[in-house]
Amino acid sequence: MRVDVFTIFPDLLEHYCQGSLLGRARHQGLLDLRVHDLRAGAGDPRRSVDDAPFGGGAGMVLAAPPIFTAVEAAAPPRPLYLLAPGGRRLDQSVVEELSATGDSPSGGFSLLCGRYEGVDQRVADHLVDGELSVGDFVLGGGELAALVVVEAVARLVPGVMGNDASALDESFSSGLLEYPQYTRPAMFRGWAVPDVLLSGDHGRIARWRRATALRRTLELRPDLVEATGGLSDEDRRLLEEFPHEPSPSPGTGPR
Repeated sequence: MRVDVFTIFPDLLEHYCQGSLLGRARHQGLLDLRVHDLRAGAGDPRRSVDDAPFGGGAGMVLAAPPIFTAVEAAAPPRPLYLLAPGGRRLDQSVVEELSATGDSPSGGFSLLCGRYEGVDQRVADHLVDGELSVGDFVLGGGELAALVVVEAVARLVPGVMGNDASALDESFSSGLLEYPQYTRPAMFRGWAVPDVLLSGDHGRIARWRRATALRRTLELRPDLVEATGGLSDEDRRLLEEFPHEPSPSPGTGPR
């Protein structure tokens, strides 16, 4: 899958993307991530990419000419999204939609990072295919937002996670928050792993995980349950089968 990112700070993005999951995916050829310097599209010796806004006002605006030049020279995969506060809100369904572009004729998608007071409106009107936002807050630029998008999408590319089933069990993949996870030791400072996880009964474990995911989502993000139409009869039965478990007393539980 190919993802192109346009920014005035390519080194910032490259440094992060060379490590961990993204770095391994690039090394294995699973993710073709290309970071482009918008200053390469500047036509003056100082490689200027911004200018004062028409009509006055504080701050600077990224100019249209260097952005158009840089994007057109790279011929990136489409769609190309501008990262901006007014864009479509990123959630797991959008992430899945972006990951599906890997199977399209273009083989991926592209991101344009804004900076300063934003970009010349003609970029939004005539160059990009849409806008994306990672939340209702303002960042210094689109670079952090781009990293959020790239990492979220890369996790869904086959082979990137090592075990492709991992991405299917995570928060939001089923419209719920993920169930609690535990690992060794089974007892730590008097806090025990729930007995069901040590039972070897995989059917019961699956039901417990669904029930705890439901309960956790109801407590922390009830809007997610409401968005799916509320609890089903099966969900209610699961919650009754696995009532909320109080924390174990010190010294109890398996070792």
